[in-house]
Amino acid sequence: MNQKFKIDFKPKFFELFKKGNYTKDDFRSDLIAGIIVGIIALPLAIAFGIASGVSPQQGLITAIVAGFLVSLFGGSHFLIGGPTGAFIVIIYGIIAQYGFQGLMIATILAGILLILMGLTKIGNIIKFIPYPIVVGFTSGIALVIFSTQIKDFFGLTIENVPADFIGQWGAYFKHIGTIDIAETILASVCLLIIIFWPRVTKKIPGSLIAILVGVAASVGAMYIDGISFTTIGDKFPELAGGLAMPKPEVPKIDFQTATDLFSPAFTIAILCAIESLMAAMVADGVTGKKHNSNTELIGQGIANVITPLFGGIPATGALARTMANINNGGRSPMAGIIHAIVLLIIFFFALPYAIYIPLSCLAAILVMVAYNMSEWRTFRYLLKGDKADVSVLLITFFLTVIIDLTVAIEVGVLLAIILFVKRVSETTTISTIQEEHIAATEDEEKAQLSDIENIKISKGIEVFEINGPFFFGLANKIDEMDTDLSQDIKVRVLRMRKVPFMDGTGLNNLRNLWKRSNQKGITVVLSGVNENVHSYLAKAGFTKEIGEENICNHIIPAMARAEEILSKSNK
Repeated sequence: MNQKFKIDFKPKFFELFKKGNYTKDDFRSDLIAGIIVGIIALPLAIAFGIASGVSPQQGLITAIVAGFLVSLFGGSHFLIGGPTGAFIVIIYGIIAQYGFQGLMIATILAGILLILMGLTKIGNIIKFIPYPIVVGFTSGIALVIFSTQIKDFFGLTIENVPADFIGQWGAYFKHIGTIDIAETILASVCLLIIIFWPRVTKKIPGSLIAILVGVAASVGAMYIDGISFTTIGDKFPELAGGLAMPKPEVPKIDFQTATDLFSPAFTIAILCAIESLMAAMVADGVTGKKHNSNTELIGQGIANVITPLFGGIPATGALARTMANINNGGRSPMAGIIHAIVLLIIFFFALPYAIYIPLSCLAAILVMVAYNMSEWRTFRYLLKGDKADVSVLLITFFLTVIIDLTVAIEVGVLLAIILFVKRVSETTTISTIQEEHIAATEDEEKAQLSDIENIKISKGIEVFEINGPFFFGLANKIDEMDTDLSQDIKVRVLRMRKVPFMDGTGLNNLRNLWKRSNQKGITVVLSGVNENVHSYLAKAGFTKEIGEENICNHIIPAMARAEEILSKSNK
């Protein structure tokens, strides 16, 4: 019992010093990787903050606090935490409906859910969510992010952009005549820089070069009549005076507010779990090391409970920054901690200069983020697959784009369950054995009764073979067993040697089958019942109902019991 409920929380950071094998060379590699990843994270944190409906400093605070905590308490050697594009849509919607206080509460609740997921070891199974669902809402988020950046990319004059996808494009077409040529050219140049800069070097991110070009353009435009760019300073003039790290603030949480925000909090938690564990799995595949899923979820939960107290937004493991960490020599969670320290230094000394960054430049960065998230090649490939997978993919995608990410996540999880049940139930078969003989093929039977090869089925005995889990997905197949019975059947043998487990619904179905059989004067005998299933039947009291003598470990004693019952009934 103690082993079953043992907490699986073993942060990789603390293992460095426990083993005593962290060297100066390791630190030097982590230092270089951490500095580079910090520089890469800077423009993304600012862009994600603004796109999510908060200030650039809040995006940066998220990268600092969450980045530090994820590396300190997480279960991966390489994962870099921070704000990501996947959260833009859900954050924007929560702020629009509940304000930033509502977002704080939802994020804290999500953090608590993540901790509970880790403590209950759900991390071992959450990564098995069907891939079409993951691709569906990831591609949908990418399209929504792209849609939100059209205004700034083309410099459209729209006072209030609608929150919904269809409404946005209606507004864009309505105001298409307000396109700003200068903003469009700058955004296009920045986008081209991001695309082609890796051909020059991968050490310095293209997004940083694009920002430098954008800042140069906005400063230069001050001296040219007729040209101007909308900048971060126009939207957040308070940045010019410099900033101090905010003091922790605990939001007021009451039961009604927590209830209202549970659904978006659940969406944040699931999205965070999926994205972080996927990133950790990719990192494992590249490096050959293994992450601890449950520890990672607890670490993500801690980060999302604490980060909003400092004014931050939801955070998770970021795949692009994680891969940048690996590619630049990162060896341990120390690189993630250094990346957070680098961002903290930038926050205190360089953030005031962010007022010169054009919004069109940030739009170009987010358009590229959306493209990388879209997985359009994978999307197109999955469209050629199984009809069920295609349906799940398209339903999740269109719900994300047209309706709401919260609905898409909830429906996606439900579809994952339905898809799993459907496919498991398809693997479970119930067949009637109609031949004159049954081959005793179980290895254990051969070992004990090697001289017996076949067993005769007498008239009056019906034998069914159940192959697969005996669970709630088997209900219809159990009901169909009655329709195949002939009038003179006296004994029904259920061969369950290939039944690995049974759930409550399966037990109820079995009990109903036993009752219906009794009403028809038919005795049920169970064969090949393994220890787990037998123990479950005993705890439920079914062994007393059916009779211990009618539950057999192997087909041979089961058939002997059936012959005994048949002979008594014929007297």
